[in-house]
Amino acid sequence: MSRRTSRARRQHGSAPAHKPSCPCGLAETYEACCGRFHRGEAAAPTAETLMRSRYSAFVKRDEAYLLRTWHPRTRPARVDFDPGMRWTGLEILETTDGTAFHTTGTVTFRASFKGGSLHERSRFERVEGAWVYVDGDFPEA
Repeated sequence: MSRRTSRARRQHGSAPAHKPSCPCGLAETYEACCGRFHRGEAAAPTAETLMRSRYSAFVKRDEAYLLRTWHPRTRPARVDFDPGMRWTGLEILETTDGTAFHTTGTVTFRASFKGGSLHERSRFERVEGAWVYVDGDFPEA
């Protein structure tokens, strides 16, 4: 008896659904990357990771996460999202300190949006062991 494979039974195009990378620019899915920080399952271990997760929170319009990760000294009462803003990418330009061995750090980045970009140098501090955003300035281009 011969073995035959029926080609008609094979389903073409049944590849797993594509899971896009995280808005922060890393290759992981949002759920495995910044989503875990947004859901409170983990804390960002570095200032750069916090910066990336905050960018993703702006993309997702996650006000609760943004306020939770803002330094109490500089935190606004609320975050006003521009309904027309469409963030399109994040580029980390420079990181200074901000690791497990530091209490402060800076992250210089360019966040692109439909129609332009924002260039900022953000300052971060540890408060009760967790990284938080303090403030930022806008270096000359």
